[in-house]
Amino acid sequence: MNQSAHVWREAVKLYQRGASRATFRGFWGSIYLELDRREDILHESRFSFPAASSGFAGKTALMFLLFITWSAAALAQSGAMSPNQGESDGVSVGGKWLEFSSADKMTGAKNVRFELQSNNYFREDPNYKPRVNLICSGGKLRLAEFNPGMKLPPPNRIIFGQPELEVRVRIDDYNGFKHWRWLRGRYLSMDKDTTRGLMSGQVFNIELPTFRSREIAEFSPAGLDFGRVREACDLKPKKPSKD
Repeated sequence: MNQSAHVWREAVKLYQRGASRATFRGFWGSIYLELDRREDILHESRFSFPAASSGFAGKTALMFLLFITWSAAALAQSGAMSPNQGESDGVSVGGKWLEFSSADKMTGAKNVRFELQSNNYFREDPNYKPRVNLICSGGKLRLAEFNPGMKLPPPNRIIFGQPELEVRVRIDDYNGFKHWRWLRGRYLSMDKDTTRGLMSGQVFNIELPTFRSREIAEFSPAGLDFGRVREACDLKPKKPSKD
């Protein structure tokens, strides 16, 4: 009995140590989880309770530990775990898109966030993927946000008191320059035409300046459930004009 209790205590300690290394960043959809490699967990668990792990209770505890650790790793890698209090974890809405939802505590209005993570990382942070968030409330789009996961360089210009940063956008065979609103040096507010265009595209790339050089965030937006976005955001896809 004491042996079994020891096994479970060690299992919980190992799990808590892995969970304590979760790192939350930024404002919307910004979680990544650093978990030890499976081989390291197995190695440490053997040294933590070598005698106990040979029995039935020990093997059961090891299986439980590995299951919850691998499940947490899979959830974190998929980006489905929400970092925002009161927001549900993400569910797939087609392709690589995830939907997160919450309710305004004062008005009861439903808030919905659609997130698309990039296929690549920036050199500034190899642990965090840039992402696009479509943030909707009360059935309307409130903000289409590009989160590069790093500090942005100063804006290129100020228009009507609003700082903006120039970026280059590619949507399939269209490409052009856009000036997006610079938000607190961490985010860019995308224009509506680009937002509708990326929904219709197979390829969506954003090239922007950084403190080192220029980086390109590469996205695969295909597969999004347009009906779900129309219902939550009153937004429809539209291919960008080449004019």
